[in-house]
Amino acid sequence: MLFTLILLPLLAAIAILCGAPARKTALAAALGNIVLASFPLMNASSPNWNTGFQVLADPEINLSLGFHSSGASAVMLLLSVLITLAAVYSGKCPEGREKLWFSSTLFIAAGCIGAFLSTDVFFFYAFHELALIPTFLMIGILGRGERKQVAWKITIYLAFGSIVLLAGLLLATYHAGSFAMADLANAKVPLEAQKTIALLLIIGFGTLISLFPLHSWAAPAYASAPAPVSMLHAGVLKKFGLYGLLVVGMNVAPDGMAHWLPLLCSLLLGNIIWVGLVTINQKRLDLMFGNSSVMHMGYIFLAIAALAADPSNQIAEPAAVLLMFAHGISIALLFSLSSVVEEKTGTLEINQLGGLAKKAPALAFIFGLAGMASIGLPGLANFAGEIMVFLAGFASWKAGEPLGLVQITTIIALWGVVISAVYVLRAYRDCFQGPLVKSTEDASDLSLCGKIPSYMLGAVLLIVGIYPQIILQFLPQQ
Repeated sequence: MLFTLILLPLLAAIAILCGAPARKTALAAALGNIVLASFPLMNASSPNWNTGFQVLADPEINLSLGFHSSGASAVMLLLSVLITLAAVYSGKCPEGREKLWFSSTLFIAAGCIGAFLSTDVFFFYAFHELALIPTFLMIGILGRGERKQVAWKITIYLAFGSIVLLAGLLLATYHAGSFAMADLANAKVPLEAQKTIALLLIIGFGTLISLFPLHSWAAPAYASAPAPVSMLHAGVLKKFGLYGLLVVGMNVAPDGMAHWLPLLCSLLLGNIIWVGLVTINQKRLDLMFGNSSVMHMGYIFLAIAALAADPSNQIAEPAAVLLMFAHGISIALLFSLSSVVEEKTGTLEINQLGGLAKKAPALAFIFGLAGMASIGLPGLANFAGEIMVFLAGFASWKAGEPLGLVQITTIIALWGVVISAVYVLRAYRDCFQGPLVKSTEDASDLSLCGKIPSYMLGAVLLIVGIYPQIILQFLPQQ
């Protein structure tokens, strides 16, 4: 079953390249994956869904292609299939480019699902690389603006991050004597080696996640990328690094992660405060949401820092995973809606928009819902994740004791909530309220194809916000 979840988008992408109807094939594969994923998700803790086979049984190199769908991987699977379906619906495919557009979308989806379900570090890394190749192609060929320069920049940054990450993973597997994640979790790695592994993983994963100051590739890439790419990369693929720090970094080098806690806290505050202020200064919706995505990675890093400071912290990992899911849904929806705004008005410059709610009330409603979710409005999914992150920051603190590094970092990070509210509310007012302007006079509302993915993702934000247990039930450490 889990093999099928990866094979289906891969085979559909190959079929499209061979001449199958692009949109219909991609839609059928995305819908099929949601149906198939529902079976393991309904009983994610069952070992019956674990599957795999030996690829290489050399005494020195023992590789297994295996998959599982429990804990955080189950949540990431759900995130992947939902956003894949929305991404297939979203964006306006350039005429004559249907093969590249839809096959690349499916290749990215297959890489994401394969990475999150892999039980072996080698394939965990390999599937992520598989997802990056079509990302580069889509930005370089079908992107907007200075797409070639942006594609080269993202290639250089992510290649650097991938090489550093590979060094960290190889060092971890050397000390564990295995590529299997289960063996890495039980490995007894010397402290000095843990420090080196943790630093390499923080830099490697951090570059892929856009950890400050290695973040400058992200916002231009999302602004230039076609809608399906920005949705899948910011919504799903970016979580690869956070997931990796949780399932690899914290398992194989917990003391090493604790050693680098001051560095991690300093950098995550760079994401929240510095990038947050940069976000306020943006004049285009796509750049604003691109920087916003980078900023909100800081909160998830905060949960990981709380776990590094105290591995017995029972709330930190569920907080990180819940916020990864909520952020993935909300940012994918915002990028999808940004592409709709550009399609309807011809611009994403905030000062050239106004009064759009009069012409497009459905678009204004769902845009407002996604925006409120992104700033952590109670009742929406991001609020549940963010409040758990802040609680995780104080979970190890006792009244009367002096504040520790994680608690001080949490207090400073709270200012990010104010910063988020400023740029989202101001952008919504400038784009959707006030009088109509030239670009919005003839704008139309969401079409049926636009409503389907938007309402689906909006409903997920509401359901998870009201009942976060629907996600937390997958996580054994809550």
